[in-house]
Amino acid sequence: MKLEIEGMSCNHCRMRVENALKAVDGVEKVIVDLDNGTAEVFSTKEIERNLLREIIEDAGYALKGIEE
Repeated sequence: MKLEIEGMSCNHCRMRVENALKAVDGVEKVIVDLDNGTAEVFSTKEIERNLLREIIEDAGYALKGIEE
């Protein structure tokens, strides 16, 4: 799934989002694209949208959209 994230601007931001998402049970891989403001999440389990929003907001950013 692809997440549209607002507020990421540097490698520190990228790593913060990547590490937060990788901590979720079932997440195998995360690819963050700073230029597009997105994060692709590859998971073996279904992840609730509310959990994703909470994780991104706790990391200090805004989740603007989710594309399955």
